Amino acid sequence: MDTIKRVVSALVCIVIAGWAVFTAATATPAKLEEEVPSNDSLVIWYTDDSLSDFMEAACVAYNEMYGVRVVPKLQSGDEYLEQVNKASIEDDSMPDLYVITNDMLERAYLGGLAHIVDTDVVNQNHFSTAALQSVTYRGNPVAYPFYFETSALLYNRTYLFNMAQNQIMAEDSTEPDEENTEDDEADEEVLDNPEADMTPEERIEYRIQQSLPDTFDELMEFADTYDAPMDVETVFKWDVKDIFYNYFFVGNYINIGGENGDDPSVIDIYNMDTITALTLYQDLNQFFSFDYEDISYESVLKEFIEGKMVFTTATSDAIKVLEQAKADGEFEYEYGVMRLPKLSENLTTRSMSVTNTVVVNGYSEKKETAASFAKFLTIYKAPDLYNMSGKLSACNTVTYEDAAAQEFVNVYADSKPVPKMMATSNYWLQAEITFSNIWAGKNVSEQLKQLSEQIKEQVTGMDISEDYIDVPAEEKEEIQYYDEDAEREAAQGEGEEDN
Repeated sequence: MDTIKRVVSALVCIVIAGWAVFTAATATPAKLEEEVPSNDSLVIWYTDDSLSDFMEAACVAYNEMYGVRVVPKLQSGDEYLEQVNKASIEDDSMPDLYVITNDMLERAYLGGLAHIVDTDVVNQNHFSTAALQSVTYRGNPVAYPFYFETSALLYNRTYLFNMAQNQIMAEDSTEPDEENTEDDEADEEVLDNPEADMTPEERIEYRIQQSLPDTFDELMEFADTYDAPMDVETVFKWDVKDIFYNYFFVGNYINIGGENGDDPSVIDIYNMDTITALTLYQDLNQFFSFDYEDISYESVLKEFIEGKMVFTTATSDAIKVLEQAKADGEFEYEYGVMRLPKLSENLTTRSMSVTNTVVVNGYSEKKETAASFAKFLTIYKAPDLYNMSGKLSACNTVTYEDAAAQEFVNVYADSKPVPKMMATSNYWLQAEITFSNIWAGKNVSEQLKQLSEQIKEQVTGMDISEDYIDVPAEEKEEIQYYDEDAEREAAQGEGEEDN
């Protein structure tokens, strides 16, 4: 038996070593009504130190409730799955459960390190569609959704408030045109005015909501017409180097692995919608011109804190960063979060998401007890997760008083989970290169064609040559590029003429 176990171990190590690891509240459910098998103890592994307080508290609570001691162990993130495998085979220190990102679930399952879980727990009563897709492999859930990360549009609410207030003050101070005799039309305008019966506060809020862009056309129109404060250097800026903050452009139109990210027969990258989406992406390089070389997510968030932009793309970790900056007196603005604008009236956006999951180790002899604790951790203790770690729970029974946090939850529910297939593990690196080339001005169709052929060749092992898609002339929309300095010079010139 030991010989067989070690042979299996060797095979598992070969499978795992062949692939690079991608690293990339209020509502409380009722107490779990279940009998827990009488194992003395469990061990759970995790790699994120920000979870430590939450893990300790959850383990203590579970022990008090069920009499089972759970030992949480913080591990290095380097070759993490290999560590799990080695511990499971070679000694008695194996974890009965461990936390891992959903993109690693295929290799974990094929290596015998992930056990199929109970669909009476992992279902739509507790988790969103995106969460369920993230943990489903070959038709079965193989982990418990734990917490997630995704991207949304972050905006400076103070700037929008001031803009709305100034608009209303200017309009209210303007005398009516006495020569206007079209009384009937004026009466109709009053009747059609949604602000007619609003309080001043309601009018401002209405204007703020109206100014939030539903499409990128509206975002660019806002940039063209916005009378920006002196601190604002650009209306919209984001980390164009990181695929996580770019992928929303194509998230609805690229399909890697089907809805659950586990079907190698589904690779759809090169199509007219992705070409159109990334043509707009390329055009934004000219419209919102900013230095590419020195940009990073941290630098963009810092500039947002300094009031140098109105909109940016951010992940949910930004909430804690902004709140800490407020507490330190470094951030003097109010902010808001919303879904990323649609590309156009016909093309939408869809954010990428990564879900951290709790896996029951297939080698554990305490699977039933481990499954009970996984349920306890991801559902019963979910309302405590955000306050104790800053992580947003994947459990959909949790609601947040913080509007920004709740909006990230809403975005996650409709997000595109990263796929699980080992054969496409380098897709993100290649996609990042493709985005970079397109941003730099290279032919969009050619770049997407190359990316599609490369990924399909990896999956099928065959040489692939796709038919070139030529974009019809009418599909290419001419964009009037935004030049804030020119706008200010023109406005200054008009002022001098009036004088």
